[in-house]
Amino acid sequence: MNTRTSLVLSACALALALGLTLRTPSAIAQDGKPAAAAAATGGHCAFKLKNQWVGPLKACVEPATADQCKELGAKDENSEAAWSDGACPTASRVGTCKKPDSALHYYEGDAGGLEMGCGFQSGEWKAAAK
Repeated sequence: MNTRTSLVLSACALALALGLTLRTPSAIAQDGKPAAAAAATGGHCAFKLKNQWVGPLKACVEPATADQCKELGAKDENSEAAWSDGACPTASRVGTCKKPDSALHYYEGDAGGLEMGCGFQSGEWKAAAK
């Protein structure tokens, strides 16, 4: 297997892993309103993203409620989930995968692989400013 094939397979696995891990908290807020309405609460969930295909990587998702954060922290092998008020931190950010109802910020990992994974999730990748 050549290096390019290996990278494509790794990116596909990463996209699948991220899609499965992050599916739960983004669509519906605790009160049954769309997650975009939850943005008014101004909360975020910082956590370690880990499953059989990727991680551990430091990540943060917004918007998120405290209950969504708790659920996300218990999914797969994720850990260290902590809900806080306000937006995700910007320091040390590798990049962000923006979707219509949420944003997933990465603080570790290969930007190229994360960007490809974001595309598989129908997100828009934005690399962090250096």
